[in-house]
Amino acid sequence: MGKIASFRELRVYIQAMDAAMEIFDVTKTFPADEKFSLTDQIRRSSRGVCANIGEAWHKRRYEKHFVSKITDASMEASETRVWLDIAIQCNYIQQDTFDTLDAKYGLILAQLVTMESRPQDWIIK
Repeated sequence: MGKIASFRELRVYIQAMDAAMEIFDVTKTFPADEKFSLTDQIRRSSRGVCANIGEAWHKRRYEKHFVSKITDASMEASETRVWLDIAIQCNYIQQDTFDTLDAKYGLILAQLVTMESRPQDWIIK
């Protein structure tokens, strides 16, 4: 693959967007009384991963700003995993759905940690 021209081409962004859309679909089945709590929280955090990756991409001129936004994306991914823990404990999702989404966020987190620990590979010099 040649030079990446947009955050939309980043593997981690594509995976985060896919996971966020899967969470959106899954949460449609959550109880109505969770609409303004768990449903909103997990949707917000999953979307926050994508948003922070996009913001980080445009802050690549400044290493500390880039790392800060990647760290924010990692925090949102970790938060999403906590909401998944709650969803499985409340029996709102099946074990296979939990396992799939948890694995996706594990992979996303691994990629974000790599980006955070090697910002020189991403920043504009």
